[in-house]
This record gives sequence, C-alpha cells and structure tokens, in this order.
Amino acid sequence: MRINLDDCISFAKESEFDNIVIKARQANELLKSRKGKGSDFLGWMDLPDKITDEEIQNITVTAKKIQMQSDVLVVIGIGGSYLGARAAIEALTDTLNKKGTEVIYVGNNISGKYVESVLEYLKDKDYSLNVISKSGTTTEPAIAFRIFREALYEKYQNEAKNRIYVTTDKKTGSLRKISDKENYISFEIPSDVGGRYSVLTPCGLLPIAVAGIDIKQMVDGARYSLNNCEEMCIQYASARNLMYSLNKTIEIMVNYDPSLHYLTEWWKQLYGESEGKENKGIFPAGVDNTTDLHSMGQYIQEGIRNIFETVVYLKDDMSSICIPDTNDNSDGLDYIKNKQLQYVNKMAMKGTKLAHVNGNVPVIFIEIEKMDAFTYGQIVYFFEKACGISGYILDVNPFDQPGVEAYKKSMFKLLGKPGY
Repeated sequence: MRINLDDCISFAKESEFDNIVIKARQANELLKSRKGKGSDFLGWMDLPDKITDEEIQNITVTAKKIQMQSDVLVVIGIGGSYLGARAAIEALTDTLNKKGTEVIYVGNNISGKYVESVLEYLKDKDYSLNVISKSGTTTEPAIAFRIFREALYEKYQNEAKNRIYVTTDKKTGSLRKISDKENYISFEIPSDVGGRYSVLTPCGLLPIAVAGIDIKQMVDGARYSLNNCEEMCIQYASARNLMYSLNKTIEIMVNYDPSLHYLTEWWKQLYGESEGKENKGIFPAGVDNTTDLHSMGQYIQEGIRNIFETVVYLKDDMSSICIPDTNDNSDGLDYIKNKQLQYVNKMAMKGTKLAHVNGNVPVIFIEIEKMDAFTYGQIVYFFEKACGISGYILDVNPFDQPGVEAYKKSMFKLLGKPGY
C-alpha cells in the first residue's frame, strides 16, 4: 500500500502544504497524548495490539459453529455496526460465487418491502442472527431484531436461542439485558470504541469470520499499519485539509473494482460522521469507475470546481481474462485484442486521472498491491488513524455524532413515542 500526492499538492504552493503538515503532526501528537476532544473513545488506536489470540480463537470457534448450523447469517445493524463487516466481506469474497455461509444485512433501513423479501428468502434456508448494537434501542436494528427474532422462534422453537448471537455493550443497554436474560451467546463492544471505528472488534470480526475470511491476518495487517503507517496517515490527512483550505470541499473516493464499493460506503460514514460538525468538514462522496464515468464523469470533469478525488486503485485484481482475437472487427476492438481486462482497466484509470487533473480536479492516489485479509486490515487502520488526525486539524471532535440525534427526535415525535 502506497500513497502519491503529486497530483494533489501541485495545486498549491509548497509552503502551504508544509504548513498543513506541521498542523497534522501536532494533531497526531495530540491524538497519541489522548488529551484531545473525544479522548474517551480512543480505544481503536491500540486495538490491533490489544486483541489476543484467545479472543480471535473464540470468535473463530463461534464462526465455525454458525457455518455448520446455517446457510445464512443475518447481520442486524446500522452504520458502523454493519458497514465495516460488509465492506470487508465484499472486498475479500467472490460476490457471485460465494462459498460457505452467506451473510446478508437487515436493520440498516425501515423498508417493509425489503424486510418481507428477506423473510421470504429465508423460508427454505437454515439461518442464524447476529444482532449488533451498543444500546439495543437504535430504531432500525431494534425493529429488525424484533421481527427476525419472532420469525426465528416460529421456525426453530426452543432451538432458536442457540441461533442468536449478540454483540453489544459489556454491562449496559437493553440488548445486554435481553442477552443476559435469554442466555444468548454474546460478544462485547469495547466502551471506548465508537461504531464507525469498530471493524476490528467483534462487531466486524464475527461476521467477517463467518464469511470465511482469516481475521487473524486482518488484525495482523492493522497491527502493521499501527506500527508502520503513521507518516502516510499524516500525509493523507494533510493533503485533504490542504484541499479544504483551497475551497475543495467535496472529496470523492474513486475505485475501479466493484468489490470496493462498500469500502467507499464505510469510508463515507467514517469521515462524514467524524468531521461534519460545527459547520465544518469535507463532504465525502464516492464513485465506482468506470461505471460512473458514464453518469458522474461529466460533472467531475466540468462541474463546479470544489471537488478533489482520492483514488483507491487495486493494482492486481488476480484475474487473467483477455479480450478475444476474432475474425470480425465490427466492434472496433482489434486495437486491444489479446490484452488483459486488468490492463485496459489500468489504462482507463490513468487516462481518467490525467483528464481530471487537467480539468482542475486534484487527485490523491492510493495504490493497493493486491487485496487480501492482511492488506484490508492495513487499509482499515490507515483510514481510521488519518481520520482522527484530520478531525483534530479541523478542531472538531472526530469521535462523537451529536447531529445524528436530530432526525430521531422529529421521527419519534411523529410516531408518538412517549416523552417526545
């Protein structure tokens, strides 16, 4: 994993970037001192070093039990309670040819149509539930847990309780009370780790392990980032805040492989929820190229010049498929016959990057050699650490989300919840 800022910092004076780097180093020291804003939620910082082999083994054993008893694991959660796991599973498994236990997701919306379709899908499947929530009262997952727990008990009767796995706070919250009362198998969310930083806790690790991914390798990758990628985190945080100082207020994460779509979704929550406060912050957006070059490409090339891009490029997608050499050139593709699709995709990335830079869209370039569990762990910790630094540069608390409560108060009032 490497980062190249040449096509970003060239849009500013060298001294401007140097000044931001100084601020980033100060922010990093404040983060490490644990004396900055939100210091009660810095448990993610040394999490890769704290996770023990025993904890990994415990999660792995439970994952194997779920694999043996179920065709499908239904993950009930919203935001950081499911995005981190989904991003890892999509990036590290074959989307169209999944092997072993399938992982699907509910409790991240309130669509009746979607819930009914999932219940219908599960009718002829053996399945288990993993409900993930610190409090147990977050509306979307709480509704889903009530509905799917009812369906599970109806299908499995007394055996149902052995198919419910709870990930929640160690001591407090309604879900902890339910879990203790019903004696469900449970895992703890550390009290000092917020949801969007929780990929490397049982929130993410249990469903990731159920999907057949080596979570020890993932933790090892995160540990590598913890010990070796501090400077890269500083550089990324500096570059994006340099752009912000130049009124580039929208950051678009760009990928060139569909498997990275949910990495972008996780990143959007991580940065949007961490930095969007006090009328400050870079707006995180995302595109999947080359698909979105035929929808958003026009705007990126010639729209309002308040955007910059962070390209996450997978250098080796481990494919070998080539464009066939045929006797018919009616499609005009002979100029790339016998070329690997991976090569054509690379040229599309390079050409797009060049066009966007020439169109006044700065580009931060992050290259990943290949995607495996170790590399994915690196990526997760890199973006988390860089986010903490970036938030402190902005002088906001990157570890709370007070604005999330606003919609809930209005919704509860409309629904007639007592006290609202």
